Parts: sequence; C-alpha cells; structure tokens
Amino acid sequence: MLLTIDVGNTHTVLGLFDGEEIVEHWRISTDSRRTADELAVLLQGLMGMHPLLGDELGDGIDGIAICSTVPAVLHELREVTRRYYGDVPAILVEPGIKTGVPILMDNPKEVGADRIINAVAAVELYGGPAIVVDFGTATTFDAVSARGEYAGGVIAPGIEISVEALGVRGAQLRKIELARPRSVIGKNTVEAMQAGIVYGFAGQVDGVVNRMARELADDPDDVTVIATGGLAPMVLGEASAIDEHEPWLTLIGLRLVYERNVSRA
Repeated sequence: MLLTIDVGNTHTVLGLFDGEEIVEHWRISTDSRRTADELAVLLQGLMGMHPLLGDELGDGIDGIAICSTVPAVLHELREVTRRYYGDVPAILVEPGIKTGVPILMDNPKEVGADRIINAVAAVELYGGPAIVVDFGTATTFDAVSARGEYAGGVIAPGIEISVEALGVRGAQLRKIELARPRSVIGKNTVEAMQAGIVYGFAGQVDGVVNRMARELADDPDDVTVIATGGLAPMVLGEASAIDEHEPWLTLIGLRLVYERNVSRA
C-alpha cells in the first residue's frame, strides 16, 4: 500500500492506494507546530482504523509520497519517515525529483510542489492542453501545454480567505457558513454574502479559464479544465468552464511521481 500525503496551508489530505485505486482517504488540519512524534501518533490513529493495515505504525505500508507547501511540516514529515518508516521507500517532492513534466517558468523552484503534482496527474489522466483549477487556501489556475509542459498559472485569493476577510473588515458583516444560497439575489445579509462568494468565484473561474485557454491553445475548446481541491464542490454547478472534477488529483499525482522515482528506478 502506498501512503500519499498532500500538505496544504489549511488542510492536509492523506490517501491510501492499493495499486492504482485509492482505498481510503483522510483530511486533517495543517498545524506547523506539530512535532514528528505527534504526527506519527496521528498517522497511527488514522491508519489503525483501516482493516488492511496492521496495528503497528508502518504495517502494510510499502511506500510513502509527500508534497508540502508548508516547509515546517515538510521538515517534521521527513523526520517521521526516518524514525518510524525507516525501511519504507519515501519520496518527498522537491527539486531533483523526477516528475516527467518540464517547468516553463522563470524560476522553476518557486512553483509550489502541489501545483506541479497536479500537472503530472492532469497530463496522465486527460492529456494536454489542460488547466487545473485547485480550490484551496488560494485558488490556483495551472496551465499544461499540449506537449505536457507546465506553462505557468494564476494565483487568486481562496474562498475561505475571502469569507474571513469579509467578516473581519466589514463592520456589519460576520463569518458565514459556506453554502449555496436560495437565489443570486439574497434576501438577507447571509444569503447576499453567500451569493457573492459562490457566484462571484464561479464568474472568476470562467473569466480566468477562458482567458488562459485562449493563450494556451489555438482552439480554446481543445483545453480540458479540471477542478480539484476541498472547496471545488461549491462552484462546480455554477462555473460553466469546468469539464472534469477530480477530488484526488494531487494524491494521484503523488502516486505517479512515486512510481517514476521508486518503482521504476
């Protein structure tokens, strides 16, 4: 079994693969203060509930693949793999790791590991040209060329950041539940804010994706648009530019990178 770990700024998503099939997944909060020992206990608690894994930490795990946008957490996870999974092959996505995706950026090292991993999975599953829209702490748009190259992208404030900013900076506004309102025209303050978030972000996705697609391909209709990330369901039914929804895109990309660096080494 392969354990994949995607550490984002807000949440960490873990997936367990049996071959190409994801058989279990978990989502936990990202806390840069957690030590390696605390992370090991957390992993043991989560995986101890799965019937295919043993009671001891590491039982049933044949490989580990990790990407992180939080350096402090990556450091502790590196220690977890060393202390608790010493005999298990582990891949931490960082410069030098083979991904199979050329990066056409001024400084390839500044691109988030999760964005490159998403591009790897997009090429494998859908081919190029493609655009990946990842709804996380930030909403990122990543372009993949017809030749499978990472061509660049767009970074915008995420849905949760926007909701929090409204609650903090608006004198008569407050934090609200992220939910689809009854209609676009809100009948109260909460619904008005929900409409602004849901339909505002749907409009943003359509506008940005359409502009990117015109730059990325001679025929914009040839571009496949893939949505991923924990907040993607909020706008899936409203953003007409989205073609596919793959909630485990990053985990699938981690599996592919693991195979390219360990299984085929």
